[in-house]
Amino acid sequence: MKNLSRLALLALVASLAACSVLESDKIDYKSAGKAPTLEVPPDLSQLSRDNRYAIPGGAVTANAYQAGIANAPGVPTAVSNLGDVRMERSGTQRWIVVNRTPDQLWDPVKDFWQESGFLLTTDQRNLGIMETDWAENRAKLPQDIIRGTLGKLVDSVYSTGELDRFRTRLERTPTGTEIFVSHRGMQEVYNNSRQDQTVWQPRPSDPELETEFLRRLMVKLGVSQEQSKILAATTAPTKTATVAKVGNQPVVQISEGFERAWRRVGLALDRTGFTVEDRDRSAGLYYVRYVTPNPDKKEPGFFGKLFSSSTKDDAPIKFRISVKGQGEATTVSVLNAAGAPETSANAERIVKVIADDLK
Repeated sequence: MKNLSRLALLALVASLAACSVLESDKIDYKSAGKAPTLEVPPDLSQLSRDNRYAIPGGAVTANAYQAGIANAPGVPTAVSNLGDVRMERSGTQRWIVVNRTPDQLWDPVKDFWQESGFLLTTDQRNLGIMETDWAENRAKLPQDIIRGTLGKLVDSVYSTGELDRFRTRLERTPTGTEIFVSHRGMQEVYNNSRQDQTVWQPRPSDPELETEFLRRLMVKLGVSQEQSKILAATTAPTKTATVAKVGNQPVVQISEGFERAWRRVGLALDRTGFTVEDRDRSAGLYYVRYVTPNPDKKEPGFFGKLFSSSTKDDAPIKFRISVKGQGEATTVSVLNAAGAPETSANAERIVKVIADDLK
């Protein structure tokens, strides 16, 4: 009988271990709740709500609206279609193209994030941008015997030590809308040798998480589970991005035309800690400022230390990211807030961050 009891116990442990492996493939987010979130800047919340979203091909800012042009033909891309929804990919970056207007998609996309366990801290219809709060993927928690038995009674004492947030950007096209999802991550690490204090610091963005949420969003928009997996599995070659110098100015050189580069640079900025305050596609300009991705606001973190800001009271650093295409090549450079070429160490760091994300 004792041997049978031991065998039963071993079987139970093995089954729980198997559950843990299965659970690692799931997504189950829960809002961090008590963690402070970044507030919507006043200059964003006061923007006009009359003219919405960026339109490829037009002179578009938050205060300008003009009909666009279709995407340039002949640009290599991985495209999979299903009804009015398709997914495109370039390297590790994916996005959804839907033959519906941004107005038709805004509420369903907003509902999708709330149903996925997030709260929204940014809801800017005029810019076509929404952003979630920091949340924890509870599916990563170990499914051990104690937690499996007591469940929610001890659930609050468990933590993965990781937080995620997602930004969604909707851009109008002549035939519908492009939807981009970018991920930012934080991890809790010890900050001394005694390992009795921790701080939150950024961790790399996760393209697989972005793809999974895009796939789930496709299901929300009417695609079946099986079909969404097929569409998300489509691949495409990665275009190269290298850092170079033009004159005395650091730049990123991308081996693809403006249409594709414009989208990829926008997604790279979303991923790497910049807030896009405005964009003018006809001029090839993103108006950005850097926001430190730190949920507790106590430490500047890696990217916060990357840029020169001496005190917590300093104003955010603003830049213009210029995207200039010539045939099947595009150059990305950094301008200061006044529009003059930026040649400082900050510019060198920014182009490196963008190039690293585009590789």
